[in-house]
Amino acid sequence: MITLEQERMNILTQAVEHREREIMHHQINIDNYRLAIKEIEANHSEDVELQKFSAELKSLLSSSIAEQAKEKIMLKVLKAQLE
Repeated sequence: MITLEQERMNILTQAVEHREREIMHHQINIDNYRLAIKEIEANHSEDVELQKFSAELKSLLSSSIAEQAKEKIMLKVLKAQLE
């Protein structure tokens, strides 16, 4: 039979794994947004529609960076609870 403490540790461990995946997903998006912005600026500077898209990507990049920072904080506090 699993004790409440064991169950708590299992939940915390799963939460850590989830946060680590979320951080990775944000990083993939951050990398993709940066590369897409760079591509548009380097090779599509005359295309008005792509400039609008680049502005959208910059907003998404900013949001992803902020969300990733939040995830890192939550990961830190989860790990602290496992110690």
